[in-house]
Amino acid sequence: MDDFPDAWVRLEARTLVLGRDPFGRVPLYWMQQEQVIWFASQLQLLLPLVKAPEINIAALYGYNCFSYVPTPATPVSQIQAVEAGVELNWNYNDNKINFLGKKQLLQFQQATDLIYDENTAIEELQVLLKDAVNRQINDLNDEPVGVCLSGGLDSSIIAALLVQAGVKVKAYTLDFGNIGIPEYPYAELVAQHLNIPLVKVDASPGNIQKALIPTVKALDLPFGDGVTVPLYILAQAASQEVGVIFNGENGDQLFAGWTNKPLIAAAIYQAQHPNGEESFIHQYIRTFHRLWGYEESVYQLGVRHQINSLNAEDWLQEALESKYSYELMHRLRRASLMLKGAQNIQPRATNIGFSQNLKVRSPFCDLPLTQWSFRLSGELMLQGSCEKYILKRAVDGWLPKEIVWRQKRGMGVPLTSWCLHEFWHKLGDWLNPGILRSEGIFQPEIAAKIVSGEFSAAISGRRVGEILWLLIMWELWRVYVFGEIPGKKELNHPFVLPRQVWRFYKKWKT
Repeated sequence: MDDFPDAWVRLEARTLVLGRDPFGRVPLYWMQQEQVIWFASQLQLLLPLVKAPEINIAALYGYNCFSYVPTPATPVSQIQAVEAGVELNWNYNDNKINFLGKKQLLQFQQATDLIYDENTAIEELQVLLKDAVNRQINDLNDEPVGVCLSGGLDSSIIAALLVQAGVKVKAYTLDFGNIGIPEYPYAELVAQHLNIPLVKVDASPGNIQKALIPTVKALDLPFGDGVTVPLYILAQAASQEVGVIFNGENGDQLFAGWTNKPLIAAAIYQAQHPNGEESFIHQYIRTFHRLWGYEESVYQLGVRHQINSLNAEDWLQEALESKYSYELMHRLRRASLMLKGAQNIQPRATNIGFSQNLKVRSPFCDLPLTQWSFRLSGELMLQGSCEKYILKRAVDGWLPKEIVWRQKRGMGVPLTSWCLHEFWHKLGDWLNPGILRSEGIFQPEIAAKIVSGEFSAAISGRRVGEILWLLIMWELWRVYVFGEIPGKKELNHPFVLPRQVWRFYKKWKT
């Protein structure tokens, strides 16, 4: 099969098949009740069918390790997700539903005939990039399209390819104001170079707060990354003018983006020190910068007992399996595609787009391009300290050099500033100690301890906001999707700040 639909359901004779594409673009959920299989593309459509829904503690633990719920788990014990790149099969015989098993549709794995010649790689990559975009514009009928333009390399490449293909393009970029390091000047540079209009989308704290609950509902599952609500606002703005929006998602996964250097260093260190205390897979977990390793400080006693038998490594083992790739770079790329890409970035983008009636197009989720990328030798992707080297060489003439060759930086969402300033008093609602105590999952005073630095010295600066946001998104998901409403007694419990936290807050304010 050369390509896959996003998700599919087939009923053949007495056999039911549920499947998802390898990039995980569209979610698909299922549950069994007696001799009936229910399925839907949204978890919220199945929830009313569950008689007594329960929080899946394993899914909660996975979410707090990675900022998303690892498949096939969902946050609801009675509902499961179809994994990306998998078909599930059942048949009905003798008045009984029988599960026939799981079929893996393809494997992301290193090719045997690697490309080492730079010029050959550049020529082939340029053609593949253009083909990937052309495959996604055939149905446009001369209508204008939007593009999420951060000013980073990947989104800028997609904008340039659309312009080259003769598509009418309108770009949208986020404006966080004067907090942190602004990205929109780079987006402006790209828009001017390509001669396309650019809309700055106001991602100020007031707009973020207004969009917070609609985003939680639209996402369906909890997603803890801080970029999620800003992207919802961007999609909302774009939907007023276009019906199709392109993005540069999956570029990092395909071409060994910016998290790989520390992992490569860790792998080299482990090879030289095989009896070291920390494994390579532990280092991979640490790249998620979440709550793995802090279990004693995060959870109440009952939950800690339940997660003692869980191992976060189990969710990563298959993706990091070395038998599919003998070069470390391809091993990391395979894991990034299967984990961050298919379980986080792609379903998140799709759900946000669907909520605004936008068709989402991700040209880097292209099967021929992806399969070709596993033919690249490692040095063509990471040359010295330059990541995504061959991609930059291929597009060097398409974009300003300041865009192509600048160092990669993640989207600067000012979560810590928001949580310690504009959202400070909302923390008492979102992470109320009385509510947390009654829920029986998180330690009641966890927010105060994170802010004061008592939780961990390693969680400081931007990580304070990241961890608070992770917890906030889970708690809002419980209320607005799962449907668990706090009682009056818990709501009236004050958010009491220890004296040292209050001093810390006043220091930030000044």
